[in-house]
Amino acid sequence: MADQFSNSADQVSAPATRAVAVVPHDTNGLSDVPKALYVGTGGNITLRGVGGGADVVFRNVAGGSVLPVRAAFVRATGTSAADLIALY
Repeated sequence: MADQFSNSADQVSAPATRAVAVVPHDTNGLSDVPKALYVGTGGNITLRGVGGGADVVFRNVAGGSVLPVRAAFVRATGTSAADLIALY
């Protein structure tokens, strides 16, 4: 398969090239910092951004949404959304 963009520099605003399921955890951070999070089943998401000093709660995130935040942690406590996918 030919990739016409293989020589292009990756940007935060560029489409993701990799997707990985996220399992929320209270102490373990994400292995890599994603460009965004896809929310399969809506609800609340408690996370800490890569440059943040405290957790924040995104409330009532709709299923099928892409949350454009570079998360370092997605916490189990306070997260009711499910089927989360990190987009890299």
